[in-house]
Amino acid sequence: MRTAVILLALLALAAIPGSLFPQRNVASDPAAVINYARENPRIAPWLDRLGMFDVYASPWFAAIYVLLLISMTGCVLPRSRRLWQSVRSAPPPAPRNLTRLEGHRSWGTTREPTEILATAAAHLRRKGFRVVTTGEEVRAERGYLREVGNLAFHLSLLVFLVGIAAGRLFGFEGRVAIAEGGSFANDLSQYDAFTPSAWTDVDGLEPLSFRLEEFDVSYQTSGPNLGQPTEFAARLAYRAGSAQEKTITVEPNHPLDVNETKFFLTGNGYAPLITVRDGRGEVVFTGPVIFLPLDSSFASDGVVKVPDAQPTQLAFEGFFLPTADIGPQGPYSAFPDALNPQLFLTAYTGDLGFGDGVPQSVFTLDKDQLTQVRQNGQPLSQALSVGETMRLPGGQGSLTFDGVSRFANFQVAYDPGKEITLVAAVVLMVGLTASLVIRRRRVWLRLRPTEDGGSLVEVARYSLTRREPPPDEIENLMAALHRPDRSATASKDAPA
Repeated sequence: MRTAVILLALLALAAIPGSLFPQRNVASDPAAVINYARENPRIAPWLDRLGMFDVYASPWFAAIYVLLLISMTGCVLPRSRRLWQSVRSAPPPAPRNLTRLEGHRSWGTTREPTEILATAAAHLRRKGFRVVTTGEEVRAERGYLREVGNLAFHLSLLVFLVGIAAGRLFGFEGRVAIAEGGSFANDLSQYDAFTPSAWTDVDGLEPLSFRLEEFDVSYQTSGPNLGQPTEFAARLAYRAGSAQEKTITVEPNHPLDVNETKFFLTGNGYAPLITVRDGRGEVVFTGPVIFLPLDSSFASDGVVKVPDAQPTQLAFEGFFLPTADIGPQGPYSAFPDALNPQLFLTAYTGDLGFGDGVPQSVFTLDKDQLTQVRQNGQPLSQALSVGETMRLPGGQGSLTFDGVSRFANFQVAYDPGKEITLVAAVVLMVGLTASLVIRRRRVWLRLRPTEDGGSLVEVARYSLTRREPPPDEIENLMAALHRPDRSATASKDAPA
């Protein structure tokens, strides 16, 4: 037990860096680690080597956890065996000296011993005691459920750890952003970010697909919470395996759940609808482009990459303002809803670098082999309202801002041990409560023959918990035996 407690404390200490440093693949801020490394270029590489940005997936954290699981198994199983034996055990014989126990009473009687023993046993059974009767005493015990609670607590603690381990070994987490009208298939190549566990079957992901039909969001239009979202929901048309297509509305805390693969709605933003024509006048790109939000007013930045443009590849970089306005510091978004949408873009031509075979982020633009488009000696930058077009000089192409759609960000999680962990946690709390609330105690009644042919009756009790048993338990037993308390001899209570 001492080893398990030390490992528990060590696990708690090892989890502290996970709160102090940003962690990778967190849906609320996927760029947190990148930003931290940019702001702390000297210390970030060392922290990364130590696993501080992947604390809960690091080998040293896993080592502590495995050692804790082994220690808890070695601690809990033998203790559970003893608890089970205690639950099934019969009340033990009375101690030789009952006068030292709580609530001791004694008196003489001429009644038949068998009658006294039978009356006492019947009374104690009615009160819920487990009773054993011999020729000279009644042994009774109550509160066995306390040991059942203890047993449930210890076993559920072990199951709790096993459930967490199952999720960490077989589960995975992922992230995907889908624009309205876009679709997703549960395949590794479809994820924006994917973090498998040690034994995740990446080739056996749940066969499902869905299409984002519509994304609805509403905002506070007055009061101190102006601009705060009041609700947002994504309407999906999904298909699981060979089943028929179904429709579901996904909201925060109400995910799409297909056989334990869950899609949580964690964020949203804007995806401007764009059409790009190249120097030949051909449409080389049309559709929504996801721009990532920068602040609570949903001012967003993004890039448009057009590798199929001819005679030269095209790229555009800029930001989107849903409710554009001009302030002292320049353009900004005055409200998160799309009341006056504008797109501010800068154009580039050259080689996008797709031929190198190196993976690229769709949200950043590598400008090493690109040239910024200039017009009249000045960089070409333009603010576009819906329906307006940016035309590149020299007939190099154009970009038209067709409209505004939204995108939804989903955090995907598969945790096969979550239900096990939940049930274990509930049983753990119930068992712990039972072990603390239920009062286990023993009551004995013993008869001894006296010189005058009668019997000396002794009763006493012993509490196995720190909580005091009901104070009138002995008096009720005496009343059932038709012996007034005032005529009995009471011994001074002594601590058990």
